[in-house]
Amino acid sequence: MNQRFTIDGSDALEAHLAQTCERVLAGVKVLVPASKLQAVLLGGGYGRGEGGVLKTADGDRPYNDLEFYVFIRGNAILAERKFRHPLHGLGEGLSPAAGLEVEFKVLTLDKLRRDTPSMFYYDLVMGHRWQLGDDALLAGCEQHRDAARVPLHEATRLLMNRCSGLLYSLERLRRRDFGATEADFVGRNLAKAQLAFGDALLAAHGQYHWSCRERHSRLAKLSVVDNLPLAELVQHHATGVDFKLHPVRSTESREALIARHAALSTLGRRLWLSLESRRLDTRFTSTRDYAFSGINKCPETSPQRNRLVNFRAFGVAGLACVRYPRERLFHALALLLWESDGLAQPNVRARIQGELSTDACDLAALTSAYERLWSRFN
Repeated sequence: MNQRFTIDGSDALEAHLAQTCERVLAGVKVLVPASKLQAVLLGGGYGRGEGGVLKTADGDRPYNDLEFYVFIRGNAILAERKFRHPLHGLGEGLSPAAGLEVEFKVLTLDKLRRDTPSMFYYDLVMGHRWQLGDDALLAGCEQHRDAARVPLHEATRLLMNRCSGLLYSLERLRRRDFGATEADFVGRNLAKAQLAFGDALLAAHGQYHWSCRERHSRLAKLSVVDNLPLAELVQHHATGVDFKLHPVRSTESREALIARHAALSTLGRRLWLSLESRRLDTRFTSTRDYAFSGINKCPETSPQRNRLVNFRAFGVAGLACVRYPRERLFHALALLLWESDGLAQPNVRARIQGELSTDACDLAALTSAYERLWSRFN
């Protein structure tokens, strides 16, 4: 695959990332017996050759996470249970010297070959850098190579995750104390949303691509836009691509970030309602209408399996639930991000509290409850 980690990072940065990968592989080999270790590959932006380059006075620095995928022979569940925590510890140990977070995910090639298409698998199979193994191991993964096979609910999932970043940003923007750390967090999440809005639209129309630069080219040529402001989406996407490749730490004022956040949130609401109306074949007139609608927001899931998932997440009370828990996030997000002024209204507040299984009342506490659920079902 790609011979570089970045588009235009310095030789020193490229060498640093290569050395980090060598340390990662050496560490993995210590933790995983050779009889079990089948392959290791680097995914994410650096694996696709489009990693972020942070320009500093001391030279180029890495910015995005390093996402490694460790393929283990045997049962996928047992492999995850046995190696997840040791690999997490390895990542924590390597991260300070790497200058960015080193993450691991345990997979099996058998599961990859069996699973249905998703945006995650498409990105992984189409854009990666082997640390151990080669592309011959991906035989039988052809279903993951066709972006047109990525289901529509994956576009919703991407949009949910990036709009969740807008929600977390909204909570920070309303804090009494707002400094450089908060400004950088908000600026980063605004840029991620700018990129994701265009990406979600492409995915919904079968035009997604693993390269952010190719995605931008395709977005500019898209003709079917569902009455959405395509020119505005293209402009935001260009900013998002630029940030992904050449990130910066935001030093904008709270007021400037509030204005940018408001504009992006408005666009995000319009995109959300358009894509969800199309996906669920139901016209939603507002995000409140969407959140209170009884239509199943995750019809692709199995009620029987959902009951088990809810039991594991919520205990005995979850046995009565046959909807996938991510639906709770859809509803809560729609109300917290786009109807937050309605928190004073008992029916809106009660709806959010019910979805998040909390008695919290204010935006900060409700957002915290949302983030806990999001961390499990994003």
